Formats: sequence, C-alpha cells, structure tokens
Amino acid sequence: MTIAETAYAKINLALHVRKRREDGYHELETLFAFVDAGDRLTASPAKQDAVSAVGEFASGLDDPFDNLVAKALGKLPRNGGLAVTLEKILPVAAGLGGGSADAGAVFRIVREQHGLPDDWHARATALGADVPACVESRTCIGRGTGTDLEPADDSLSGTPVLLVNPRQPLATGPVFKLWDGADHGPLPEGNAREIALAGRNDLEKPAIELCPVIAQILDEMRGTDPFLARMSGSGATCFALYDNIPARDAAAETIAASHPDWWQLKGLLR
Repeated sequence: MTIAETAYAKINLALHVRKRREDGYHELETLFAFVDAGDRLTASPAKQDAVSAVGEFASGLDDPFDNLVAKALGKLPRNGGLAVTLEKILPVAAGLGGGSADAGAVFRIVREQHGLPDDWHARATALGADVPACVESRTCIGRGTGTDLEPADDSLSGTPVLLVNPRQPLATGPVFKLWDGADHGPLPEGNAREIALAGRNDLEKPAIELCPVIAQILDEMRGTDPFLARMSGSGATCFALYDNIPARDAAAETIAASHPDWWQLKGLLR
C-alpha cells in the first residue's frame, strides 16, 4: 500500500528572539502556521529504508540519503522498511522549514502505518527545532528553541497566503550570528491574528543584510494591499496574507509580471 503525504510549508507569523543561550542556541517565541501546500512524499513498504528525491529543488539536497527524510526514518522504530520518494517543491534554506516539514510528514506516514513511540517529541526534537511543530502542522506557539509547543486558535485558518522567494538560499547560522542581541519584548497575547499583526520577525534585519533582495520582495508584497507581509523564519522567503483569494491571485500576477524569476507558491493557511 502506497501512502502519500504533503510536507506543509511552515511559516513564522511572528518570530521573537529573546536571548542567546549558553548552549549556543537562542531562546525564541514564535507563532507557527502552515500552508496547505508543500513538498510531496509517497511511501511504500520495502525490505529496507530507501529515499529518492525528484522535483525542481531536488538538486539542492547535497545528499538525498542524508537529508531529514532519511534521518526521520532512522529515528522511528517499526517492522520493515519504507521506500520514500520526495518531490521537492519548496526551495532549500528558505525559511519554510522544508526539511523539517519533510521529516514531519515521515512521522505522520509512520504513525498511520505503525503508530509512534511515546517519546516521539524527543525524537523529533533531535532532528531539528522546527520538526515537532511540523509533525502536526497546525498553528501553534513555540517557545524555548521552538520545540516547547502550545496550542493556538485557528482564527487564521483558510486565510489566502502568497509565498515569494528570490531563489537565493540563506543559511540559518549566519542570520542568527548577525542578530543584534537585543530583547525587543515577548510575543503579544491574543488570538493568532492579533499575535501575527502585533508581532515581528527579529531576524528580518540581519537576513536583509545578507540577502538585500528580501527588502525588495517585502516592499512589492506590501504594495499589493495584504493585511500582513513579513519574512518567514530566517529567510529568504516572504509571505503575504490577504482577505480573499482574488486579492492574493492578483498580487501573485502582479509580482510574477515584474519578477518572473522569483519563486511563488499560493495557498491557504491550515
């Protein structure tokens, strides 16, 4: 039996960096949300685990056998192997949690076939800070390094969203290294919409220093009258939220006409 799963694109509606920790990581407060589109995985029973990658951004994976799909398979005990094909639709190193979303999809595939061990959260955390949130791929608040999860309401569910990336990968480490080290305050309180509107992304400024085109993307997105436009994660993807689908689609057409080389994805928030 073949199982198909979507690795839903992750966006950070708000991302507040509070302090640098002694272990080298950063204390975060973030509002995760997920788009109803992303990479696609298909899995079928096999004698042993195997991973293959196809799609537009498959070449961005240095080693398909050492990516987060393969690592997630290795973290989850079960009888028999899985042959997984990853169709890489999301850009790599783009602030969309692409690899983490892929790993989250593997957890859901294994859960459907075999169930997950009681310590699945710790296993997911070992793969990366975004992976636990990507397992359920629902709007939630992340604290600590992003792995301490709290439920959030679904007041933004169904919101039309446009993602734009300049096709320039941006590694997380250098962006955090340029963070100014200042605590600009906690995540706001309220429902998801209120938190998103009153929040910020503290990595936006350092990301723009490394990848100046991000500022241009944000300017052009804000010119299409969304109710929110912001960079996601550590960049370089930016998102815009709209009140209706026609407004989102018109914005996508406008931006594509002037920048046909930029990557786009249209969807709805889950």
